[in-house]
Amino acid sequence: MAAIGGAPPDLAIRIGAAMTLLQLGIGVTNDVVDAPHDAGRKPGKSIPAGLVSVGAAQVAAFVLFIAGLGVAWSVSLPLAVLAAVVAAIGLAYDLWLKGTAWSWLPFAIGIPILPVFGWVGATGGIHKAFGVLVPAAVAAGAALAIGNALVDVERDRAAGRTSAAARLGPGMASRVAAILLALVLIAALASAAAVGANAPLLLVLLVAGAVPVIAASLAGGQAPSVREIAWRIEAVGLAVLAIAWVRAVLV
Repeated sequence: MAAIGGAPPDLAIRIGAAMTLLQLGIGVTNDVVDAPHDAGRKPGKSIPAGLVSVGAAQVAAFVLFIAGLGVAWSVSLPLAVLAAVVAAIGLAYDLWLKGTAWSWLPFAIGIPILPVFGWVGATGGIHKAFGVLVPAAVAAGAALAIGNALVDVERDRAAGRTSAAARLGPGMASRVAAILLALVLIAALASAAAVGANAPLLLVLLVAGAVPVIAASLAGGQAPSVREIAWRIEAVGLAVLAIAWVRAVLV
């Protein structure tokens, strides 16, 4: 997003590094919080496997957050403010909302900030096309959250936790995620067509957006390992869709 917004390579790298550091901090914190629940259930993760101590992970998370905020500050004050918002949303998920029926909300709020972060870092402002992108990203974030929770339905129930997917049940959760992703695809195609995108680009949008819809719709009745693959396909497909849509509408 930063590169598409016109940022030179060094600035685009700093913007990307800031977000990457923040996401790593959120992920490490998530593993610290999950460590008691993961014990005996997810032996492949670093803390349950004994490869990393909880204390070391806590220090790493703190350092990652400070580094991410610092790099964002080196770009601009508005980006530092956005970085703080990103960190707050991630921590709200990790510390309070994960394992509840509201676990989808940080995804729905946080995903739209990703393209905004890159664009604001590069240009200092917001493009009018974000009036379509942000609502679509909210739907995409909610869908990804449901798909992510769908992977862990059985483990969450065993650990005494819940989620939107657990409340809805795998079948309904799969259908809701597919519907949300279909709405994202429709918004992308309609807005790209409205600005005169060419046929090859529209085809890329169609394929990139259809893949997550199909993956989500088929995930509900599958084993957890297959549902995890489906969720990864949804995430990658949405990333490709977002890049193609930005190229169509913002360039």
